[in-house]
Amino acid sequence: MVDIVYASSGTAASGGMGSTLIMIVLMIAIFYFLLIRPENKRKKQAEEMRSSLKKGDWLTTIGGVYGRVVSVTDRTVVIETSEDRVRLEFVKSAVGAVGTLDEQAAAAAAPRKNKKDAPKKAEDVVEPAIPAKQEEPAAEEKSDEE
Repeated sequence: MVDIVYASSGTAASGGMGSTLIMIVLMIAIFYFLLIRPENKRKKQAEEMRSSLKKGDWLTTIGGVYGRVVSVTDRTVVIETSEDRVRLEFVKSAVGAVGTLDEQAAAAAAPRKNKKDAPKKAEDVVEPAIPAKQEEPAAEEKSDEE
């Protein structure tokens, strides 16, 4: 008789365990698509940018040093920072952005385009109506009172 009670309680617990397991798998999937995958894409893009460095490119380091690339090795990059030919050697992982300051500023200021931000058709754009300016009646009342 006691064995029957334990057997029936085991089946009820396994049903609750299945829904818990589904929720855990669902949370892991959400974390993957919202956090892990975008971060891996950013890392891959940064690695491609660093591996495509060549002599003559302009770059900014993560510390804010700006200069022109003089030489590139497999692990380091040497930049010239001024007209005085000051040269600094950095590890490639210290490269923050490639391009002139104007290009970097334009890239930072440009909004990222999503599917939601797609340009609208001319028919879909509604221009706000500007009400016509009405004359103030207060000016007329002052002339009547005098």
